[in-house]
Amino acid sequence: MTLLSLKRIGFLGALLTSFLLGNVVKAAELETYAKFDKSLPPGNLAIGPDGRMFMSVHEFYGPELRIVEVMPNGSTKPYPTKRWARAPEGDGDGLNGVLGLRVDKEGILWMLDGQTKTHAGRLVGWDTKTERLHAIHYVGQPVARSSSFLNDLAVDREHEAIYIADTGDGANSALIVVDLDSGRARRVLEGSRFTVPESIPMVIDGREIKLGGQPARIGVNPITLDATNTWLYFAPMSGTSLYRIRTTDLLDESLSDEALAQRVQRYGDKPISDGSTIDTAGNVYITAMTDNAIGVTRADGEYEVLFQSDTTLAWSDGFAVGADGYIYATVNELHRSPVLNGGKDESKGEYRIVRFAPLAPAVNGR
Repeated sequence: MTLLSLKRIGFLGALLTSFLLGNVVKAAELETYAKFDKSLPPGNLAIGPDGRMFMSVHEFYGPELRIVEVMPNGSTKPYPTKRWARAPEGDGDGLNGVLGLRVDKEGILWMLDGQTKTHAGRLVGWDTKTERLHAIHYVGQPVARSSSFLNDLAVDREHEAIYIADTGDGANSALIVVDLDSGRARRVLEGSRFTVPESIPMVIDGREIKLGGQPARIGVNPITLDATNTWLYFAPMSGTSLYRIRTTDLLDESLSDEALAQRVQRYGDKPISDGSTIDTAGNVYITAMTDNAIGVTRADGEYEVLFQSDTTLAWSDGFAVGADGYIYATVNELHRSPVLNGGKDESKGEYRIVRFAPLAPAVNGR
């Protein structure tokens, strides 16, 4: 893996240039930041306040490693340790399968470790400053379901909570709210129109994507918090609407699911999408993998494509905001993985991390 040279244009300079060129602010040029071969298909990214970058390795390709740290010189190393970065042996250290991960403002890397037939799902927090295990919060039944797929997360240290997108089997897609003080978890909005997939075909490069032999219809997945931890934004992957809800409502245990559903707001349009993140102006960035694109849902609800490339953006996946203010995204050709391609791995192994300057400043840790 080699770290590509970056453009000389800086983050603030790109934004200023955009403003001077016209009333419509466009994102700066998309840059390829790093490339990976077939041994390291990226999942999601997490970037700490100190700029350290961590990446999950996508389980759809059956990799040995679960997490790596991407070093400044472009190399990678297993993380948090050689043992923790791999599948556990019995009850020993290790991770079963991680997609979502985030570094909070205190430098804790939260890894969403998915459930298996023999292991409950869990949140594993690792202190990147002391390089020690910080906490483990289990997410087992009845909060999780037998068909749960713990996909992505948003970390809210202001309210000491983590919000999880449980994609599930589609019919039971839901959000899970974890109290970091008590460790208690609650399942909310299960089977709601805000979390279950719409019946729309997932077509990429002219082929309808199938999952388990059936047309892919995938529930809640993209999830992100605004800079003030006031609003949680979320949506089904297979959906045309982006929603939001106040975190104070999610944390109010006196609200029934019916009452909570009444607090959900439709924020705007979106295509079928995987990851999301947000800037301080309310622009929600979307990895629009069916279009081989990255787009944005603006605060007025309108959606537009920012970048499109059939080669560079072959299934853009997860976002992270860097300490430098750039937005970083993974690209992993997931539609060519065995899970979504009839058991065959037809990926070209042209995986990458891309980055761009957002339309408005974004906050590290989103």
